[in-house]
Amino acid sequence: MTSTAAIFDVGDYVVYPKHGVGRVIELQDSEIAGMQLQLYVLRFEKEKMTLRVPFNKAEGVGMRKLSSDKTLKEAMHTLTGKPKVKRTMWSRRAQEYEAKINSGDLVSIAEVTRDLFRPDDQPEQSYSERQIFEAASSRLARELAAMEKTDEKAALQKILAVLNEAAPQYYEKAE
Repeated sequence: MTSTAAIFDVGDYVVYPKHGVGRVIELQDSEIAGMQLQLYVLRFEKEKMTLRVPFNKAEGVGMRKLSSDKTLKEAMHTLTGKPKVKRTMWSRRAQEYEAKINSGDLVSIAEVTRDLFRPDDQPEQSYSERQIFEAASSRLARELAAMEKTDEKAALQKILAVLNEAAPQYYEKAE
């Protein structure tokens, strides 16, 4: 068996693209189908889920450490930009949004959050728009919270404050 060095240590926060921010709770050696495997055991508190990822597959699935401060600043700056709404069918846009969220890329997740944000004085969103917005903003908030050593609720309030401050210039007041 070839031994692969662990890239992540117990206690590290990591981003698993399809699930968001989790924490390495254990490094485990297991025999699966007659093969010895070294596994990262990840815990995702929000989903109450535990995931085991083989060392040699971690990079391939896009598992990574938390974003750099530079990437976080870029993502927060993205929130202040003009929302880009394509005039394609909703089902196609929804697929694109989901793909961006599942990419694990913080800036792409910030783009989805910005594009689907609606200030309180704007017309209501559809249920599916709201669901995707909440998925994106929650994913962004969890990584922000882990980086700033705060909780998801405080991080989400920070994100919404940035969006509410930037939004008025892009929306006409609803009468």
